[in-house]
Amino acid sequence: MTSPFEIVDPRFRMLVLPNAWVERLYNGCLWAEGPVWSAQGEFLVWSDIPNDRMLQWIEGLGVRVFRHPANNSNGNTRDREGRMVTCEHGARRVTRTEHDGSITVLADRYKGKRLNSPNDVVVKSDGSIWFTDPPYGIMCDYEGHKADSEIGANHVYRLDPRSGELAIVADDFDKPNGIAFSPDESLLYVSDTGLSHDPEGPRHIRRFKVGAKGRLTGGDVFAKISPGVADGFRLDVDGNVWTSAGDGVHCYAPDGTLLGRIKVPEVVSNVCFGGAKRNRLFITGTTSLYAVYLATNGALRP
Repeated sequence: MTSPFEIVDPRFRMLVLPNAWVERLYNGCLWAEGPVWSAQGEFLVWSDIPNDRMLQWIEGLGVRVFRHPANNSNGNTRDREGRMVTCEHGARRVTRTEHDGSITVLADRYKGKRLNSPNDVVVKSDGSIWFTDPPYGIMCDYEGHKADSEIGANHVYRLDPRSGELAIVADDFDKPNGIAFSPDESLLYVSDTGLSHDPEGPRHIRRFKVGAKGRLTGGDVFAKISPGVADGFRLDVDGNVWTSAGDGVHCYAPDGTLLGRIKVPEVVSNVCFGGAKRNRLFITGTTSLYAVYLATNGALRP
């Protein structure tokens, strides 16, 4: 069997397992996205955006429909209480699934204007919710509902857990997309995938310093992705960034060096760490859900 790992920097050898392989767990999506692991339930949920459904994978039991319709859900994460937080393209909002299954709307407007189509989301240890809002869900009817942008721009937002105030934390993106914190939450990584509709558009991940009350500074380019774009990504315990790309998953060291690649036979949209030891990388790749064991573990929030 040919190894799925491509070593670019010797440090990558310590992060992968020479006898591991990329396993396809499910096939049948139109555009798989937003994988999130539930430690309490020991299962994975992800979005199949054009099919307007969320799917659930359980080890040994396979896959079932978790929610349908799902408002063309995209990115998912979990908060400190284990509740799932979801970006919904179709309803142009961010929601939280409560423990009893009911859905709470967290954000759908900024200063009275509807959001574009929230894309990816993370929850900081203080309970604040950070999400990107590009126009992908309103550009056509494939991943949502075609409509004009009421805000007229694409921003990164922070929702305050106490006041409920929604604030713009970054306003200089073409199409903000993936988002994740460093393990100590001192840094925020956000990708710009403007290349999707402009051959000269951005295809990189930027890195910001996180200050008091969610203020961001910096924002220099951390890594430029090729081929493809950094649609979604997550960090491991050492601060390495594992990101989607056109040919699989790329891994970058905290200093921005490309360490290596995991080859996947489809364009990858997003990843997340899961499993009992957080050492299994789940990968959503166009039509499929994949997984591979690694020699590292997903970052735990402070």
